[in-house]
Amino acid sequence: MTSLRRINQDDLRNHNLSVVIDTLLRASTPMSRAALAKETGLTKATMSLLVSLLIEAGIVKEGEPQNSSSYGRPSTPLALGGGKMCGIGMQVNTDGYGCVALDINRDTLAYEWVDADMSGVAPEDVFDRLDTMVTAMERQLKRKGCTVAGVACALPGLVTSKKQLLMARNLGWENVDLMQFEVMRRCDVHSGNEAKMAAIAQIPGYACARADFLDAVDCTDSFIYLSCDIGIGGAIVRDGEVVTGSHGFAGEIGHTSVSLDGPVCRCGRKGCLEAYAGRRALVEASGVASGNNAASVAALDRLLDAWHADDAQAVKAVERGIDALVSAIASAVNLADVDTVLLGGWWINFGQSFYELLESRLQEQVLGASDMQVSVSMPPVADHPALYGAAEVGLRRFIDNPLAFIADRV
Repeated sequence: MTSLRRINQDDLRNHNLSVVIDTLLRASTPMSRAALAKETGLTKATMSLLVSLLIEAGIVKEGEPQNSSSYGRPSTPLALGGGKMCGIGMQVNTDGYGCVALDINRDTLAYEWVDADMSGVAPEDVFDRLDTMVTAMERQLKRKGCTVAGVACALPGLVTSKKQLLMARNLGWENVDLMQFEVMRRCDVHSGNEAKMAAIAQIPGYACARADFLDAVDCTDSFIYLSCDIGIGGAIVRDGEVVTGSHGFAGEIGHTSVSLDGPVCRCGRKGCLEAYAGRRALVEASGVASGNNAASVAALDRLLDAWHADDAQAVKAVERGIDALVSAIASAVNLADVDTVLLGGWWINFGQSFYELLESRLQEQVLGASDMQVSVSMPPVADHPALYGAAEVGLRRFIDNPLAFIADRV
């Protein structure tokens, strides 16, 4: 019989530190030691010790003491401090690549993005450029005294737990061993699907201090996230955690078939949502551009102009795209029993009335409509969400194992 592993004092302290940091991350306002003790169930003496460790390491900062009543001692509000711990996110997308460093207090410490048409670009070239970017960023952060907890990379395709990119058809990449690249090995980069990392960016307090504008969902809410670009990615978030599935491929809503005799998608299936509502597909259907030109931002602008001008072909293409979105989202809602949908990407250009139309149409197709109201809204983090989500995934390494990073500071 295998003996049970003993939990030593450092294990317990590490766990409790993680709980305290997590609680501060998800708090909407600064918390006192007493409030933290009450929220976490830890004793006041234990909380005092843990907070002292975090203050000494520069992770937590004290505010001005506040009198909450006429009696008792003033309470001192605590908040996460910046400048000591960050995560780096990398992303390769169909329209460019880049990286960002995100502080635990949600400050952007460094950012670099290159707009480029990525079709036909060799993965070796892209990851060499990312390595140069990240190396420069690491040096900059080190000079500032900020520790990089971890690095993650968002990719527009299926990524396995063994860091194999099975396919990213809109990049023209298949069966890419991500560990062949220096930056992936050197930084022990966590790699994953861009839509899942974009969904993480929408979860308040996942790895950065909660922001005031993140009110579409709460920390432990469930929602469906769609990322619409040339391809359409998706993620299902259940109780504040991304559902990965048995192999890490859950949530591929873009490849839900909405028509068995529809056009052939780049994945090889017929009638996928992406073949109707993806940016390239819509531009081509509108007649404003075709081939590689249909993937450009300029082509998208021409589509929007034609739609606003009530061009018959553009209007028909958009309406067909909306029909496909309603069908696919309704299927996802019926399957996952989730009533909140965040729809990001270029569809936000159609404005609030577009989201209201989707909500109305969905009520006609959702099985539980009599007992649920499906909400469809723009995601709070809409500008490069996968890039910022990847940075939070990297930063999460500190939150899950804080003693590994602060033991030498205290």
